[in-house]
Amino acid sequence: MTCYAIGHITVTNMEGYKDYASKVPATIAAHGGKYLVRGGEFKDVEGSMPHDRHVVLEFPTRDALEGWYYSDEYQSILKIRLANSEGVMTTVDGFVG
Repeated sequence: MTCYAIGHITVTNMEGYKDYASKVPATIAAHGGKYLVRGGEFKDVEGSMPHDRHVVLEFPTRDALEGWYYSDEYQSILKIRLANSEGVMTTVDGFVG
């Protein structure tokens, strides 16, 4: 079943964050993931989102997503994101109808 990682972040140090942003795509692709949303213009139509950057990643399975997130490659750069931004990351299984 397809699984998604959804992140909402606010970058607090753009110079530091650029290092993370340049390294993360290869780690995602290595685990069969792809970007569906990466930044881009957004508009709140209900409520107010406290973060200004949004990312949606798609992976073929939950195992692939968790393999990416907990991989040594991603964990080694995750600390860069955490030091230069604040936000939330959620994982959710795709729809089975």
